[in-house]
Amino acid sequence: MVGALLVVAAVVLLLGVGDGTGEAPGSAPPLTSPSAVLPAGVKCTGAECSGKDPEAMGCGGGRATTAGSATVGTSYVEVRYSQVCGAAWARITQAAPGDAVRIDAAAEGGTPARSESGRVVRDADGYTPMVAVSGPGKAKACATLTSGPEGCTVARTASAPAG
Repeated sequence: MVGALLVVAAVVLLLGVGDGTGEAPGSAPPLTSPSAVLPAGVKCTGAECSGKDPEAMGCGGGRATTAGSATVGTSYVEVRYSQVCGAAWARITQAAPGDAVRIDAAAEGGTPARSESGRVVRDADGYTPMVAVSGPGKAKACATLTSGPEGCTVARTASAPAG
């Protein structure tokens, strides 16, 4: 009897059974959102990323590039951009506690401009939450240091002729 049940169970597992939805056995469920096709560890894309932490959402590290940078006083401020996440954020390094950093996304295609701010809390680094952008040159980062200097990044574009 036990042997017969094992044979039936094996046949059912090998051939599959319908789940009552009309889908063929073993077929994948339909994708319902763009986030379903993101790389492992990435938790948002585009507008879903706005206001969220780039590291916690899997957009930082090797998934990000520097899209613009500037030296402000003795600090280095940059726009970090993640193509897979469709978002950018500002990062400041070589800074002091209390130094502020901001990311400004340009308005485009009916999408309003958006800004996010952050502060260096301890150590010498800080970054902002993300803003959704359509490309690496669509945002700028600005820093305001407690020692007084202020400044913003310049987007990295094709080199202008010297002159």
